Amino acid sequence: TSIHTPTGATPYSLVFGTEAIIPLEIELPSLRISLWDYLDKDEDYRVARLAELELLDEKHMWALNHLKVYQNRVSRGYNKWIIPHQFEVGDLVLKENQFNTTKDQEKKGKFEPNWLGPYV
Repeated sequence: TSIHTPTGATPYSLVFGTEAIIPLEIELPSLRISLWDYLDKDEDYRVARLAELELLDEKHMWALNHLKVYQNRVSRGYNKWIIPHQFEVGDLVLKENQFNTTKDQEKKGKFEPNWLGPYV
């Protein structure tokens, strides 16, 4: 359960509102586990868990905002290197060889060209 870059959170935490506990943490308690063990299992645990679940919507909104910022950053990075091309009549272009697929009856193998042309 690693943090995903687009959301800035782990998928487990977005679904359940808390970080996952690995089996090693159960055997060798960490500070996070010892704090949960400190709570009374009846009422205090329920109150603490409800407080976490109430913050879940806020965490979802934060992750959605983080995702939008990430998408804008990736889009700007992509558009920075893309050069738009305007083709006009008379330009030389290559046409994709659509018959070079595995579904063809007459498969020529990997040595058949992927592009046909040039075409005017």
